[in-house]
Amino acid sequence: MKSVTRSLRILEAVALHQPVTVGELTKLFGLPKSTVQRTLVSLNEAGWLRANRQDTTRWEIGARVLAVRPAALQGSSLFAAAREPMIRLRDALNETIHLSVPDALQCMVVVDRVDCAHAVRTYYAIGDTSPLHATATGRAILAHLPPADVDELVAQRLERYSDATTVDPAELRAELKRVRTDGYAVNRNQYRPDVCAIAAPVLDENGSPLASVAVSMPDSRYDADRLPEWGRLVADTASGISDRRLGA
Repeated sequence: MKSVTRSLRILEAVALHQPVTVGELTKLFGLPKSTVQRTLVSLNEAGWLRANRQDTTRWEIGARVLAVRPAALQGSSLFAAAREPMIRLRDALNETIHLSVPDALQCMVVVDRVDCAHAVRTYYAIGDTSPLHATATGRAILAHLPPADVDELVAQRLERYSDATTVDPAELRAELKRVRTDGYAVNRNQYRPDVCAIAAPVLDENGSPLASVAVSMPDSRYDADRLPEWGRLVADTASGISDRRLGA
């Protein structure tokens, strides 16, 4: 149990001081550097921690923390601002609505969901993760990140999840340009088979993406002719969440 307690305390310290080095944690806890390093590696393997993208000698919280964070989010300005607009969007479209946040460039994490009344509907559990390049929620975020971040993502091998997944860097950049122009991103069977989604970014006061709100539906109910209408509703919802969060 001592090792579990130590791991939790180191996790808490990283969350408080992130991004933080092994040396800083060693001084903070008075533990051998090798012990701290082993703990960090174990927490990284479990998804609780990750190396900072700009400085890999520093550590910060990872996707697993985001996955268990939704309950804590209920008191946050983002969650409070998003809930009512998500319900209104669900009522307008009668399809499932999701709120997702990015875990850097690693993935998107579902933090809230409003279900529709259809017996057959899409389903993502709270805490589910998905790739940025293959989803509407992820591309809504990517379209508003600095070009260097997009370059970093496409420098990796973009995984193909279906025949429709965009894996060519030039095609992805073209899609992101369309997202910025249209105000919303579209995913038609690019990640999960027979699942479609439309998403728009929730931006902070500096125009940086905090989250994305999305409507998702089975492909059988997707209607390309209604895309401009649906896209406007989703984009207006995201904009409304941003305004509510900022107290506008």
